[in-house]
Amino acid sequence: MKKAISVLVIFVLISCGATKTTNSTTALYEVLTEQSSGGGNIRFFEILTEPNEIKMLQNDPILADKMKNADINNSNYVILNMGEKNTSGYSIAVEKVEETDKNIIITVKENAPASDAMVMQMISYPYTVVKVHSKKEIIVK
Repeated sequence: MKKAISVLVIFVLISCGATKTTNSTTALYEVLTEQSSGGGNIRFFEILTEPNEIKMLQNDPILADKMKNADINNSNYVILNMGEKNTSGYSIAVEKVEETDKNIIITVKENAPASDAMVMQMISYPYTVVKVHSKKEIIVK
């Protein structure tokens, strides 16, 4: 009887352990950086798919440690630039990312400071850089 219970306990522990194992490489995207300043003067979304374009991102000290050479061939990168803002408190973020058979759809959310928020009166250039773990066509909404 003890042997049967021991076998049952071992089976339960093994099966529980198997269901808790996750693969971290299954994430569709990752936000490499979200900055309140440092972006461009105009609002734009740039999708980088070519290796020579992607390699230019590696020159950015904020991104250099977050990019691997293998990612250049396996991933696309998206620069979400909010443009010039007259105060601090603005940001641009990824709301959701969906994968279809043919493409990746990124929904962007632009955030403004609350009307009663205390903000610094300074010019800011919010931007976000996203790595998409796919080479499918990207659509930004």
